[in-house]
Amino acid sequence: MAMVLFSFSFVWYKQVYVYYTPLITMFFRLLISSLFLFLYAITLKKFKKVDKKDYKAFLLLALFEPLIYFIGESFGMNLVSATVGSVIISTIPIFTPVLAFYMFKERLSKTNIFGIILSFFGVLLVVLKDDFSFSASPGGVLLMFLAVAGAMGYSVQIIKLTKRYNSMTIITVQNAIGAVYFLPLLLIFDFHQLENIHISWQSLLPLFELAIFSSTFAYIFFLFGVRNLGITTANMFTNIIPVFTAIFAFFVLDESLIVRKIIGIAVVVTGLFLSQIKNNKFIKRYFFLRK
Repeated sequence: MAMVLFSFSFVWYKQVYVYYTPLITMFFRLLISSLFLFLYAITLKKFKKVDKKDYKAFLLLALFEPLIYFIGESFGMNLVSATVGSVIISTIPIFTPVLAFYMFKERLSKTNIFGIILSFFGVLLVVLKDDFSFSASPGGVLLMFLAVAGAMGYSVQIIKLTKRYNSMTIITVQNAIGAVYFLPLLLIFDFHQLENIHISWQSLLPLFELAIFSSTFAYIFFLFGVRNLGITTANMFTNIIPVFTAIFAFFVLDESLIVRKIIGIAVVVTGLFLSQIKNNKFIKRYFFLRK
């Protein structure tokens, strides 16, 4: 569910950028999300007060994501297509095992590794053209990889905080801090755009979709996965983002969905399955040996 909502965000980016700049989009996306989550968490009595000793961890968490991640992703999406942007984000599982091995001593079996590689080849089938090439802005590609770097830093910090706080508390605080981080950038670079902002139902709909679904529920689902599966296993699902993005872009943005892409989708799903099914911890916990 997290990856479905993350995938839709690439479509919503294209829709909202017709009306608003990336900085305006990111500030109000995070502001709406944090306010919505705070009211929701307070109502359900699920907001946990942040301990002073964790202030630094939350500030660092929000620095990596949403600040660094969204600067890379939001500006990068101005320069590359929804599908190309999603495939770069899908490289996160390639880097995560290396990071997890050095930071948390998490290990992968050969089947897990084969599943990751197979899934990534499936992703290439989805995003490449018939001549096995795709054109993209070099600057846009670098910005999208900046987002990947932000996600790696976020992965390190989130493991520590999920042991102490529930998902609603983490997402509420990280998005609120993220909005504060983006505010000076907005006032410095896009204040003139903010003065002339045009508000309509057509412009607000994709903004609220990004805020409520991609910046709220997607992260709640993702953190639940991290807490129960581990960061490496949870990030493996990122490979399926380009698959969903290609499907959504076909129906919403009228992008083509040819046979090669359909085959690629099947390969991605197969690789993702292999990357999970041989995870002994996963099997013991959820299937055969659950006590």
